[in-house]
Amino acid sequence: MNVRLVVRHTTILLVLMLSIISSNATSSATSRIEPESEINKPKPWYERLLVGIEVGPTGTQWGHSDVEDKRYCSKFNGREIVRHCVAANCEYLVIWARDGDYAYYDSKLLPKAPGLNERDPLRETMEEARRHNLPVIAYCVVQQGGHFLDQHSEYEMRDHKSNRIGRFCYNSGYLDVMKQIVAEQLAYGIAGFHIDMVDHGFGPPYGCWCEHCQKLFQDQYGITMPKGATWDEDWDRMLEFRYATSEKFEKALCRYIKKLNPEATVDYNYHGNPPFSFEVGQRPVQHAGNADFVTGETGVWGFSALTVGLNAEFYRASIPGIPFQVAMQRGVRMYHDQTTRPLNDIRWELLTLLSHGAFVTIVDKTGFDGWLDPVAYERIGKAFEEVGRKRLHFGQKPISDVGIYFSGRTRDWFGRDHPQTYFQSFQGAHKTLVYEHIPWSVVLDENANLSTLKRTPVVLLANAGILSEKEADLLRCYVTGGGNLIVTGLTGCYDRMGGLLKRSSIEELIGATFVRKLDSLDNWVRFAANARSADESKLRTDIKADWPFLVKGPAVVFEPTSARTFGELLQPYRTIRQQQGKEGTEWPMSADSVAGPAILINRVGKGSVLTFACSPDYATAGEHHIIEARRLLANAVGLVNTKPRVRIKAPTNVESIVTEDPSNRTLRIHLLGYNSPPQTTPPQNRPFILPGLIEDAPIYRVQLDFEQSIRHAEALSPSTSLKQEGRKIQAVIDDIHEVIIVKY
Repeated sequence: MNVRLVVRHTTILLVLMLSIISSNATSSATSRIEPESEINKPKPWYERLLVGIEVGPTGTQWGHSDVEDKRYCSKFNGREIVRHCVAANCEYLVIWARDGDYAYYDSKLLPKAPGLNERDPLRETMEEARRHNLPVIAYCVVQQGGHFLDQHSEYEMRDHKSNRIGRFCYNSGYLDVMKQIVAEQLAYGIAGFHIDMVDHGFGPPYGCWCEHCQKLFQDQYGITMPKGATWDEDWDRMLEFRYATSEKFEKALCRYIKKLNPEATVDYNYHGNPPFSFEVGQRPVQHAGNADFVTGETGVWGFSALTVGLNAEFYRASIPGIPFQVAMQRGVRMYHDQTTRPLNDIRWELLTLLSHGAFVTIVDKTGFDGWLDPVAYERIGKAFEEVGRKRLHFGQKPISDVGIYFSGRTRDWFGRDHPQTYFQSFQGAHKTLVYEHIPWSVVLDENANLSTLKRTPVVLLANAGILSEKEADLLRCYVTGGGNLIVTGLTGCYDRMGGLLKRSSIEELIGATFVRKLDSLDNWVRFAANARSADESKLRTDIKADWPFLVKGPAVVFEPTSARTFGELLQPYRTIRQQQGKEGTEWPMSADSVAGPAILINRVGKGSVLTFACSPDYATAGEHHIIEARRLLANAVGLVNTKPRVRIKAPTNVESIVTEDPSNRTLRIHLLGYNSPPQTTPPQNRPFILPGLIEDAPIYRVQLDFEQSIRHAEALSPSTSLKQEGRKIQAVIDDIHEVIIVKY
């Protein structure tokens, strides 16, 4: 029995003794003694297991396949799927039960995939899985415009002109259909559901203006719906209505599933993180906690190689303290292809996600007929075997020096139809911290409080244009209590509706008045030849003095009040043709005259606020990124956070994640080597640059310097050369993933 159970049992005995001794004890006592069966109840599968495989067919993912094509899924066999997964060291299986076109079981409501004939893959899966004690999760789609929607247009979303837009409306009565569908699948004895596509679409046309939505909106607000995205108070109500509609649908479906089977788990595929915005109908926090845990997707194909870890930490921040799942694919380009990545490429993404604390599902798309690729399962099996050997080193508490603040209101009302104008700063801040090996985390405006902010010595407001009065008060409390803010670009310069303010909402913290926003993005920074202070010397570390360097991104002019200023912000030249509007300004021009100070530092209470009048974060994620812009932001972090617990020196193609187990006084430094050159893809696809596949493990040096004394250090891999001298560790690593285990 572990210590926690001993303490719990001791508490139970004390409660019983006090109840007997006390003369006025009654049967209405509020304390509850849990029965032994409940105490020893096993944890749910998602709290125990780390890796699983999602298996589903491909060929109809976008709907409207030919119902006469008997080749489709003719070999999609549940028993074979389970056997392949078990052989690949899979700990749970997510099996496709319903997509936009078909059911993959004997449904009374939905058409079955034509190649299945009399077979029932879900039943086959369950029968074989029971032999192996393998939890089975049903993959079930909510959206997609397939055969069922064609037959039931009464459930379809409408745009503001009443045109059908090929998606189900959540207020139309479709919820009752979904209840019948999940009830059919629950009857098979599944362990739970992965429910996908609970969205309003991923771009225009926006919905929904059906008669059901119009009536509900009228009843709630007393006005008619706005005619499209009007970006005014009525559209603000419309966004709230859409968010509430998604939340209500998710919660209602989850309640129904739990009513039928309280032990069945529910998770919804989440789209509250970048690159998704308001059009999807999900907020970062509001739509993360409507089931047992949050599940999101990642992958180089859609999110870039750099944001694999960012997605994981975003999910962690959305539901603090709850396990989170991340799905990745085995294909080289995206989910719906049957290619197979090299083993090291799979290992890199899988082990990165696990190091960030996720549990991970690898998505396998079968061949058109349901054929299973043996090479894919062989490689996944090797990767999962490695996870089994290392599982004790995953899931510890992460350490963060910088919390990157994400503003959902800025996403919606500053970003609007072009959210990348905000996301670029958020992602550039993350890129800086990863490249510079500064431990980081995500802070979300919806659930941020003083306790949240105090977990990190620095909070970074990356062009968070819209900050409410409540947020400003929270930030003030954080700084006066000893916290440090780093502010970039347009932070606090916009009102709640996305209009430019005359005064910044955080002028008191910045220690300067807002003069104007520069119309240009190709702005420049320059430091004088002679540094006036030690702080200025630190800010320009590795940056040549008396040299203008491009920091492409939004910029503002500040007039200092109580803040000290450093460096110069220079606006760009504009040619006569540009001034006449005959020539564009997409490509940077050279530096012209000084517009104002580049950096301001203001002491507030026990803390400090460092403000960039420019946007080194935006620049770092842009097409004109130079190293000096990134270094400038990293230097600022080092200036305000003088005593980080660990300083990590490693190549920029190595990601580091620091976790702590306080009970064992142990730090773990996870190191992930990413070794591939960039390759270009057509600009209409995201990302613009698709890295090549990782074939070879990198070899590199790392140095760790600790603020506190350390007793012992060791590397998990025997191939790593490690040397410890006092508080310094040097190591040479030659693998995709390594863990340096440090006892303090």
